[in-house]
Amino acid sequence: DREDVTEEMPELSEMGDEEWCDWDEEEQIKGQEQIRCLFCERLFSSAQDTFSHCRVDHQFDMSQIVHKHGLDCYGFIRLVNFIRITNPPAESFKSILGHVPWENEEFMKPPSTDDPLLQFDVDEFWESTETQTCLAEPLGEESWDRAAQLQRLQEAERRAKEAEAAVERIMGDFEKMRQYAQDFVINADARAGTSTTNAIANLQEDEDSVYFSSYAHYGIHEEMLKDKVRTESYRDFMYCNPHIFKDKVVLDVGCGTGILSMFAAKAGAKRVIGVDQSEIIYQAMDIVRENELDSVITLIRGRIEDVELPVAKVDIIISEWMGYFLLFESMLDSVISARDRYLMEGGAVYPDICTINLTAVGDRKKHNERVAFWEDVYGFKMSCMKKAVIPEAVVEVINADTLISEPCIVKAIDCNKVGIADLDFTSKFSLKITKDHECVAISGHFDISFEKNCSNKVMFSTGPRSTETHWKQTVFLLEQPVSVRKGDVLQGKISCCKNRKDPRSLIVTISINSMKQTYSVQ
Repeated sequence: DREDVTEEMPELSEMGDEEWCDWDEEEQIKGQEQIRCLFCERLFSSAQDTFSHCRVDHQFDMSQIVHKHGLDCYGFIRLVNFIRITNPPAESFKSILGHVPWENEEFMKPPSTDDPLLQFDVDEFWESTETQTCLAEPLGEESWDRAAQLQRLQEAERRAKEAEAAVERIMGDFEKMRQYAQDFVINADARAGTSTTNAIANLQEDEDSVYFSSYAHYGIHEEMLKDKVRTESYRDFMYCNPHIFKDKVVLDVGCGTGILSMFAAKAGAKRVIGVDQSEIIYQAMDIVRENELDSVITLIRGRIEDVELPVAKVDIIISEWMGYFLLFESMLDSVISARDRYLMEGGAVYPDICTINLTAVGDRKKHNERVAFWEDVYGFKMSCMKKAVIPEAVVEVINADTLISEPCIVKAIDCNKVGIADLDFTSKFSLKITKDHECVAISGHFDISFEKNCSNKVMFSTGPRSTETHWKQTVFLLEQPVSVRKGDVLQGKISCCKNRKDPRSLIVTISINSMKQTYSVQ
């Protein structure tokens, strides 16, 4: 504590009053005194001559040292006393950086009471217009005490700054460890490496029951059927390309209400087999019979990975397997399994070409509502909540007016060639900024194309500049907005993989500049 520090401090002066008086008398005749060089025994009549000699003969520039280390009058006194006491070589001062060896308070006590150099006004080196007289008068005991107090204050300030910097470093390390722990928990599957096995096929029936139960209710099918972009794109592809379906055997993976199976039948397919594990399959059977297509369409309840089809091979596989951010729900895995098991050589999977795209978002209002909101909630700080909010990707419709970059493709998939292992990916991206703004989030969407053997190609987009779909967009909020200007290119990297704890959900990690954030899509 303060008392202990005082006890540890050395006495600065033990000179009696008579000695101080003698020094005062000698000061009055200082013009007759000789000043000894700091590094040799030569004597000079003035401080300026002494410093000039030191500079020329010893390559020690006192003015340069004063400026280099920002010395005031007390720092100058300690420097002179340090040299007198320790006799260091002049060249040693060239290598001194940062902490100086004469900061100790013991160097406030002169080795000799008649050193005229201690009376030199160091402000002459600073060429200051302000006249200071810290050394104009000889220092008495009270002045030495003030100097010691000043030294203690300066030392305490230095230690406080060092402690503050240390705390900042510790807090920074703590935040890095917190983020690492969060990433480790939420992304443990990614750290373990990408599996080439079909995690969906390996799920037990009870593990996957929640997923299929969610498709048993009519509401989700009503939403999909009313999505005209989605449903009419499939219809137009089949009706506008009947040559692809004429007299063909078609497999509909995840047939739901049977709408795609009926499109295929109407387009000329010889036989259509629809497979779905959800109980909606029973309504689909009634729908098929109601439309008198039961002679063409056969419906089977079960997982495509587990059922046995009534045919060895099929000519075409159709499926509406896309989820949020394209890959959510991992239904493409089932389509790939069906392709590898049942599709004949030369057959085709539709849709065949899919891309995932990213776009920068500049909606500061949205960021304030979702992230900054937690910094002041009715006068209380809840900033810790941001750590829970940000890692959850948000599925919503983005206002196209808030987009501040051109889209960038980060993943392209050809459903006729892709393997299950290819669905986990890492990609760099470059977003060309179109307006001065702050990037507060990254928006993800996908585009779908029906191309192979098509005389009339069909495509649709789920992007924010296209007609709204039930997939909307997937938004990844940034904790700290990034300032950007028109013409800039925002560089980053994205990784996407299945969550091994729940392989139908996704783990997405986005890195921009020095920021890195892991998100869950679930």
